[in-house]
Amino acid sequence: MADGASEGRILMLGLPKGSLQEATFMLMERAGFKVRAGSRSYIPDVDDPEITARLIRAQEISRYVENGHLDAGLTGYDWVQENASDVVEVCELRYAKQGFRPVRWVLAVPEASPIRSVKDLEGRRVATEAVGITRRYLEKNGVRAEVEFSWGATEVKAPDLVDAIVEITETGSSLRANNLRIVETVMESTTRLIANKAAWADAWKRRKIEQIALLLQGVLRAGGKVLIKLNVQRANLDRVIRLLPALHAPTINVLSDEGWISVETVVDEKVVREIIPSLKAAGAEGIIELGLNKIVP
Repeated sequence: MADGASEGRILMLGLPKGSLQEATFMLMERAGFKVRAGSRSYIPDVDDPEITARLIRAQEISRYVENGHLDAGLTGYDWVQENASDVVEVCELRYAKQGFRPVRWVLAVPEASPIRSVKDLEGRRVATEAVGITRRYLEKNGVRAEVEFSWGATEVKAPDLVDAIVEITETGSSLRANNLRIVETVMESTTRLIANKAAWADAWKRRKIEQIALLLQGVLRAGGKVLIKLNVQRANLDRVIRLLPALHAPTINVLSDEGWISVETVVDEKVVREIIPSLKAAGAEGIIELGLNKIVP
């Protein structure tokens, strides 16, 4: 078996190649798994001998997980739905190429188009990479329209080739750059860790997948948060505690110096610049701010 692991002790993991690849590698590294791949390589190195990974387009990962060629994979909820894949959804992971917001599949038309709602698509032509999602969306709204698969550069096809497009967007900047107007949101999508049903039924593979899920969720939970540590005289403790917007109740320890207390807690990084001067004014000393890789409740 590859990577020197014993028989039956390898997890085949699918990682998304393309726009989500860099963010996924960074997430895996913060979770404790170093993943390295050359620019032309589809078989990345993972510093865990129990994991063998494959770089595959996110659009295809759920199909390979469903049919058992992959035990688990990271892909978008949209592609699970597009492929109608029968897989185990292990957990949601809210990260994308440019941040932590869900991506959206949107119905978009040229700025000058008379189309104002999905109902106006009756008898029209729509281009999209997500044909199944789009057809179900039209059916749900009682609209009959021609839906054609787009191999890419979908934004440039309206209005000369099609009347409207259904396209994925994170910020909407590409649509605006092509003079397109968003009419409606078809669906929102976030990244999911999914598993093959047979792999999930295997005790060892399930434990391994759950370990990966726990660590990845811990990384995302720690996003934008820091650990604040400080010392304070007991007489000023209540004043300091009231200033701390804690994730949970702060940890308080008595120091060897009589009358002094050590306090530590997790706070949003964006509030640190506001509270540190106030903490200092309230009597806190030796204030330390530490970055976090993971928070596991």
